[in-house]
Amino acid sequence: MTTSQHSHSFDKMNEEQLPVAKNKLHGWKHFAGLYAGEHVAATEFVIGATFVALGASTIDILLGLLIGNLLAMCSWWLLTAPIAVETRLSLYNYLNKIAGDSMTKLYNWANVIIFSVISAAMITVSSTAVRFLFDIPAQLNWYPSSLWFVMIVLAVGSIVVVVAMYGFSTVADFSKICAPWLFVIFIAGSFTLFPALSHHVIGSTTLNGWQDFITIGDNSIWTGVNDKGEKGIGLLEVIGFAWAANSITHFGLIDMAIFRFAKRKSYGLFSGVGMFFGHYIAWISAGIMGAGTAVLLKTTITQLDPGDVAYHALGFSGFVIIIIAGWTTANANLYRAGLAAQSIFVNQSRERTTAIVGLVTVVIACFPFVFTQMLPLLTYAGLLVVPVGGIVFAEHVLFPKIGLTRYWAKYQNLTKSTPAIATWALALVFGFGLNSLDIISFYYLFIPTWIFTIIIYTVLAKKYGADLDYADAILADENEQQQIAEYQESMAINDKDIIDDGSKITKILNGFAFVSLITITTLAVNVMFFSPNMQVYADNKTLFESVCFACTIIYFSCSYVALKRHKKLNI
Repeated sequence: MTTSQHSHSFDKMNEEQLPVAKNKLHGWKHFAGLYAGEHVAATEFVIGATFVALGASTIDILLGLLIGNLLAMCSWWLLTAPIAVETRLSLYNYLNKIAGDSMTKLYNWANVIIFSVISAAMITVSSTAVRFLFDIPAQLNWYPSSLWFVMIVLAVGSIVVVVAMYGFSTVADFSKICAPWLFVIFIAGSFTLFPALSHHVIGSTTLNGWQDFITIGDNSIWTGVNDKGEKGIGLLEVIGFAWAANSITHFGLIDMAIFRFAKRKSYGLFSGVGMFFGHYIAWISAGIMGAGTAVLLKTTITQLDPGDVAYHALGFSGFVIIIIAGWTTANANLYRAGLAAQSIFVNQSRERTTAIVGLVTVVIACFPFVFTQMLPLLTYAGLLVVPVGGIVFAEHVLFPKIGLTRYWAKYQNLTKSTPAIATWALALVFGFGLNSLDIISFYYLFIPTWIFTIIIYTVLAKKYGADLDYADAILADENEQQQIAEYQESMAINDKDIIDDGSKITKILNGFAFVSLITITTLAVNVMFFSPNMQVYADNKTLFESVCFACTIIYFSCSYVALKRHKKLNI
């Protein structure tokens, strides 16, 4: 086949099915912004409150989340990013090469469902803020009890769908704008409610030292007693949950879809921006905000939804954080769901499949039960797909080291890989069997399941021919990859280098955005540390809420215009 014939055949393929071209790669800022935006999110209000309800102690939270999130970051860095950068493929397309169409379609359907439900949960959480604005009652049943709430969900969800349809760059840009503000506002929210908690526990709105913080935490936030009055979870459970919360994306390798755009494997470390800002600081801040709101309203944290908490902590800015934080997580997950759907319906564009999946997601979001079940949803979803990550890890990393051949099923022209399908089935029986026997903590089930998968798949693959000689097929595959690279280079000839916008107007806009964040932080510090009594505290908090909302408008207006100017410069 001639070069022109190869180019013609590649033209007919959807871009998502090819390795990412060099001119499509992104720098570290994209990944820092994407992970910060996705993981400093509306989920944090739900999970932060969950730790309070589960009865973790203050020390267990501070130490356990630190260790667990460090393990999660290392999982992205050492497992997901290297495979993604070496192949430049999404997990869906990689799986198709090693397991055939049958398993790939089953797996993609599983991911469409999982990520659609997670996206739906985030849309529902965002909608709790909007329902607060219109005085619509809290949705405490599994079904919606208000037509107006359904209308709000449809409106909020439609924006998520549109952003996700435009692809990775749009999702990353949206997150990059939101991430700095989300980080500041989560901390500010905890600062504005901590004096009320402090007064409730020790009779003073100010702290005299670290021990006062621990005392307040142990007595009013992370008490060590769950909502049933029993002893709560301990250090190992906190570590396990922080590590397992995103096992679906790191051990399960779903985020190959994200890191295939990374210039370097080391960019996996930038997942730590999301872990430590979102799953450490934001979870702790959310716990403080939830406990503080419960004190102010004389209720329990389990009776509050995210809209209640955010409003009493931040005023009108609370509505914005719930909406924005919900969008950033929903966008990334709906992008993943659309990518999985496109891998099933290969003749359809990713935009079209994302739109269709998005419509179903918005319908699911109308039912409030989805966000109240986030903890079991994330853990079971991880247990479901981690075996597939184990299969890919074995094939890509382990096989070359022990004399087996990558892509052996493709070289045999198999449309169905019996070892892969059988391994996945056995791993599910193994994992959920361990869960039913209650042998180890629920949160750590993904680890023995992953190891079990690697062992079983390696044994079965060798039995079915992974140890045979495929020299001719390997050479043909390498030639095809070279032709793809040449085709992509030819398509990138007219690409222009990205131009940084150094204009005075853009610098002024970014300056206003930065100053608005500093102002929010300064006023939050004023509420936290310079409120000697409840009257001064009330005055400081009122001032903070008013100025914070104004600064929020300034920040997003200036950041958006600056981004548009940068984009226009590079058209």
